[in-house]
Amino acid sequence: MYGSNRRSNTNKSTKDKKPPTKKKGELTQRQKDTLKRHSKHHTKKHIALMTKLMKEGKTFGESHKIAIKRIGK
Repeated sequence: MYGSNRRSNTNKSTKDKKPPTKKKGELTQRQKDTLKRHSKHHTKKHIALMTKLMKEGKTFGESHKIAIKRIGK
């Protein structure tokens, strides 16, 4: 048909696979360093919650927003 952009994707199975990034429950060295700098401006409770959330898979920014809402600075 005219205007049809459908193409067969024979390579689909290799596209969907992602290489493993890190084990769940561990922080990368970059995350540890960033949290250390961040801890100068925030309480221990704030940092503890952020660490917990980051170990669960949240990003630094996401965990910071949640920590600010729940605990504050």
